[in-house]
Amino acid sequence: MGLHLNDGGDDLQESHEINVTPFIDVMLVLLIIFMVAAPLSTVDIKIDLPASSAKPAPRPDKPIYLSIKEDKSLHLDNDPVAQAQLGGALDKRTNGDKEKTIFVRGDKTVDYASLMEVMDNLRSAGYLKIGLVGLESVSAQ
Repeated sequence: MGLHLNDGGDDLQESHEINVTPFIDVMLVLLIIFMVAAPLSTVDIKIDLPASSAKPAPRPDKPIYLSIKEDKSLHLDNDPVAQAQLGGALDKRTNGDKEKTIFVRGDKTVDYASLMEVMDNLRSAGYLKIGLVGLESVSAQ
């Protein structure tokens, strides 16, 4: 038989287990932060984009989106912009850096002539790096 007598000391037993409660708390806080921040980093202009089977390029840190809605109105990120003031608005947004890539998001109902007019305005403003944005489609190969 074994008998364990308490000698009355204040010594606590050592615990060899890792306390994961603070780690779980930090992870839950980070999850909430990312869930709140993710929708804020997207453009809120609703456009029906055409699909593409091309391999997507890596996304830059802070992309600049030029959206063409189906009524042919232009939006620079979330701000409406007139066709005539496009160059000035881009210069202000890029701080005059003409080497930045401008990502054009066009509704699939926008005709080719309207898209080319916008791209000509970008070229005449000095922005030659233009990326076209589309939805990814699954190709049946």
